[in-house]
Amino acid sequence: MTIDDRMSQGEDEELYDGPSRSQKKREAEAMQKLGAELAKLSPEAFDRVAGLPEEIREAVLDYRRMKSFGAMRRQMQLIGKLMRRLDHDAVREAIDRATGASRAAAAAHQRAERLREALLADNEALTSYVASHPEADVQQLRTLIRLARKEREAAKPPKYYRELYRFLHEAELPPLALEALEEEDEA
Repeated sequence: MTIDDRMSQGEDEELYDGPSRSQKKREAEAMQKLGAELAKLSPEAFDRVAGLPEEIREAVLDYRRMKSFGAMRRQMQLIGKLMRRLDHDAVREAIDRATGASRAAAAAHQRAERLREALLADNEALTSYVASHPEADVQQLRTLIRLARKEREAAKPPKYYRELYRFLHEAELPPLALEALEEEDEA
């Protein structure tokens, strides 16, 4: 039975074996390029990339310490191999969030700043925030608001003001799941 005979009998679904070798290679190279972007991030921006598996984080830090071109090339290949199990789009978004290039991160930043100012100005804003965010730790939020108000009145450095912002920003910008959802069979 030829391929044409099978296709004419409606057996074309059995012919697809998944992505081609070329497609797999393109995907692996794309992940290696993302790994190179991670390695080029400043230490502060790299620390802001949340959800990165520890072995990838260590591989990138090892890469940064290397001086030999050959060793760096091999380490970058290792980083690319480790990153293949991650979701490309989620890693791209995590890098964009860390560098400030993400629109979602910029919008969350603005929402968190507006919320912080509203919470510091009015107690009713706290009631409406808690109603719209039932999962929020109300005790911690009230403490941060109280301490930030005291700080502002005493003209002290804005330590709790910033803590309140971080609390609100984390609630506005949910964490990313970098691990790929579908596990590939390693047969």
